[in-house]
Amino acid sequence: MNDYKLTEQVVRKPKAMTGLLKKLMVGFAVFFVLLGIMISQGFMLPGALLALLYFFYDVLSQKEYEYMLEGSTFTIDVILGKRYRKTAHVLELGKLEAVAPNRHHAVEKYRKDVGSVKLPKYDYTSYDADTPYYTMIIMEDKQKIKLLLDLKEDMLQAMKRKYPDRVYLA
Repeated sequence: MNDYKLTEQVVRKPKAMTGLLKKLMVGFAVFFVLLGIMISQGFMLPGALLALLYFFYDVLSQKEYEYMLEGSTFTIDVILGKRYRKTAHVLELGKLEAVAPNRHHAVEKYRKDVGSVKLPKYDYTSYDADTPYYTMIIMEDKQKIKLLLDLKEDMLQAMKRKYPDRVYLA
């Protein structure tokens, strides 16, 4: 019963002007390279730097998160540009204080606007207005942290079965 593994992928919604900014960077890079070919080679450096900037911006602007629940271990990976994966958190759910919807009374004292307790906050949500997100309060490396997560129903139910007094559903 405890040897299950649930995986969930969350894609962060791109910001409003990301597409336009990428097109402008490519356009200016091509413009400067053409100026470098036709007028002066001094224009080649800005063109090459803009192409390099486009590569880094493209990688850093595409974020995805992968939540993995395996037994009582909850892992969060950050995937940048669909290529680079980094493990952000490996959490033991035995140290869990609460998992609840954002406006629930169980996590109310940790909210930014009305709460009295300030914690380091990590946002791993999709920024989609239609997707409800949950707040997780847990201990990590002897420090209490606050995580904002887009948890699906099956993962919430698995946590609720294991920790019924600490997981609150919508």
